Amino acid sequence: MSNIIKKIDPAEIEESIQLLNKYVNDETIKPVILVLEALQKDPDNESLAEQLVDTLDTIGVMKGAVLTYAPYIAILISNGLFED
Repeated sequence: MSNIIKKIDPAEIEESIQLLNKYVNDETIKPVILVLEALQKDPDNESLAEQLVDTLDTIGVMKGAVLTYAPYIAILISNGLFED
């Protein structure tokens, strides 16, 4: 799943983490938060972006809450899906 993202904005990642901690304070999303923190520190690491997608797939129905309260994550994982 290459070219998931073009450019990650660490400020948007930080805002997403804050929103998730405020509105979705649930242990189930802890792995997502950890990947986001790593991605914030290393925004050019495509393997972390791929890990974010994989991690989201493991949290079940909480994925909807994550994408609702942190819409930037949806942008990250959807950007480039329809490119060659």
